Amino acid sequence: MEARAIEGAPVNPASLAAARRSQRWIWAWVAMGLAAYLLLPWYAIQDSTWYEAVPQVFSQAEGANGLMQAATQGRGWLFIGLAGLLLCAVGAWLPAGKAQGRWLLAGGLVGALGLAATGFTIGARGWSFAAFNTQFGELAVNQFGIGAGGFLALTALVLLMAFGIARLGLFKGDLFVAAAVVGCGVLMALFIAYPVSKALSGAFFNEDGQWSITAFVARVFTERIWGLGCLSGGVRCGVAWNTLVLALLTAAGTTFLGTLMALMAERGSKRGQGALRVLALLPIITPPFVVGLGLILLFGRAGIVNQVLESVFGIEPTRWFYGMPGVLVAQLFAFTPIAFMIMRGVVQGIAPSLEEAAQMLRADRRRTFFTITLPLLKPGLANAFLVGFIESIADFGNPVVVGGQFSVLSTDIFFAIVGAQYDQGRAASLAWVLTLFALGVFALQRGLLGKQNYTTVSGKGDAGIAMALPDGVRRTIYCIAMPWIAFTAVVYLFAFAGGFVQTWGRDYSFTLNHFKSAFALEWGQFGLVWAGTAWNSLITTLKLAGISAPITAALGLLIAWLLARNEFKGQGLFEFGALLAFAIPGTVLGVSYILAFNVPPFELTGTGLIIVLCFMFRNLPVGVRAGTAAFKQLDRSLDEASLMLRASTSQTLFKVVLPLLKPALVAALVYSFVRAMTTVSAVIFLVTAENELATTYIIGRVGNGDYGIALAYCTVLMILMSLAIALVQFVVGERKLGRRGATPQQHQGHHKMEGLA
Repeated sequence: MEARAIEGAPVNPASLAAARRSQRWIWAWVAMGLAAYLLLPWYAIQDSTWYEAVPQVFSQAEGANGLMQAATQGRGWLFIGLAGLLLCAVGAWLPAGKAQGRWLLAGGLVGALGLAATGFTIGARGWSFAAFNTQFGELAVNQFGIGAGGFLALTALVLLMAFGIARLGLFKGDLFVAAAVVGCGVLMALFIAYPVSKALSGAFFNEDGQWSITAFVARVFTERIWGLGCLSGGVRCGVAWNTLVLALLTAAGTTFLGTLMALMAERGSKRGQGALRVLALLPIITPPFVVGLGLILLFGRAGIVNQVLESVFGIEPTRWFYGMPGVLVAQLFAFTPIAFMIMRGVVQGIAPSLEEAAQMLRADRRRTFFTITLPLLKPGLANAFLVGFIESIADFGNPVVVGGQFSVLSTDIFFAIVGAQYDQGRAASLAWVLTLFALGVFALQRGLLGKQNYTTVSGKGDAGIAMALPDGVRRTIYCIAMPWIAFTAVVYLFAFAGGFVQTWGRDYSFTLNHFKSAFALEWGQFGLVWAGTAWNSLITTLKLAGISAPITAALGLLIAWLLARNEFKGQGLFEFGALLAFAIPGTVLGVSYILAFNVPPFELTGTGLIIVLCFMFRNLPVGVRAGTAAFKQLDRSLDEASLMLRASTSQTLFKVVLPLLKPALVAALVYSFVRAMTTVSAVIFLVTAENELATTYIIGRVGNGDYGIALAYCTVLMILMSLAIALVQFVVGERKLGRRGATPQQHQGHHKMEGLA
């Protein structure tokens, strides 16, 4: 709608207003690009503040702007971006149409590709590739990582290029859609595809650093990875089969349990629903090794269960829990809440009028549930299964804690990187196997759902009453879900208790010393002193997680909207790119960020920004999948009605679509925040003394044997994240679909109708 006033088209006031609005956006980004060259430091200045950097903008110091760097410091290649912006400025003078599109596209391509090419080929020591030294000779000047000026100029050039593509007729001429697709695509290419490809490419280099396909084949097709010895009397199977079987069991189990809990929360008794939601979400707000520790205290060789079996039945304690059973139970604890959050939004979106129509046609509640309700859950079930599968194959913490001799791909990758051998090629080969597993399940999910329609939220009013669960289904749900929830409560009682005893296993006397050591507050000469050893890591974690969570949720829902409501070439590749970060183990993603962003043009290692970026793109897929499931239930007529009433695409997205996506928004916000607070493997290599995180602090304490302080810290984290979840629920609110609740008399009426049927 933003670019309808094109050459040769009928002119009306609404289209003229849209054309003027789009022209203003083009001029705004041209102006921002030029301002980036003139008013901001082009390169990042290490260990400096804005107060120190701003005075250097018009000098010949390191913090000079882009124009000064190019004109006076010998970095003439920076004129390429300025030339691109001037070409775009020429296009901005032209009326909306294909001629303008050609100028914008040419300027954006010349500027963005030129700056990117010089950024990757010229580094802190001159040419980044030895071959260029031989071909062109050594450079007299160098360049560092881009700063605020370089980033804003590149952003302006990329968006102006997208506007040019829209003016040429692609994306139906919509500037907002074109900018969103191109912008998100560039972000995913830069912060997912580029670092991951840099890490994965190591599989194709031999020990001498030479490119070799045979090296890749030799590393991937080995007995250690694909062996089937466990089926023929051997000790174990290959790690690929271990990972695949574990992931399928975990995905199926988490989807099943999450669906039961969602049905119980939305269609079951109102009593105890608050406690149900708290207990269902507890595992997601806990660092993974806490669940493992609680399970070990229950089922380990010296755990309570083994002690009871020995004292009552005389059964000798064994290590039966370590291995596949322990990892499976731990992953079910960890990932069922994700499925619950996805499925709860899907269950809320089912239109009661469809169920009422089936019952009016003399279908009882059981038949209605299995023929109407359950089929409408398919998008959510498929998305929950996919997320559970990818989470399982990429999980690192649970297999390390309770895996024992049971090896999976993620732990093998970790030990290949940090072990004595440091075999980056083998780690990259194992990561390839994980990526192919994720791609296979993604393709299977797409094939099963296909182009089927699951719309249940339309523009029409729906005051139907949500059908009560059939008696048999309700009893089955309660018989399975309630013991699981009770089991969850027991595990967390152990985890909580560990922070309040002197020494677990020896001295169980009550104490608060662990909390005092970590979170002590004292009055000093100059006021309040944060004397506890954990304050620095806690404040840093809260700050970085608080920054990353809303950006991650917004980006994830924007990508989901692009995939669900728009059609464009390369859409399948675009969707897989959004999911790729989950298919890569966190350890590999962290190492790839170090390899990719330790040198120009993006020198981010050691900063808080690289941790925020890792949080964002590691957790992005949950927002995408939750949003995709929600969009499948929203009728396109809602969007079309808004556009017919002269709203722009951006207005439709923010004022019509977004309010109906509150369950998906809550899921994305909560998950992004708590995963940023509790993640371990993805950031273990990115933290520094200045940017220590809560999980790395806890790991350090566990390594020193200070389990009391570690568990006390975990207790504080869980309380803080529970408050954060409540705050998100309060701020975002519930989706309002105009449905009424059922009174007891109406429920009785339903039962009487079933009896008559």
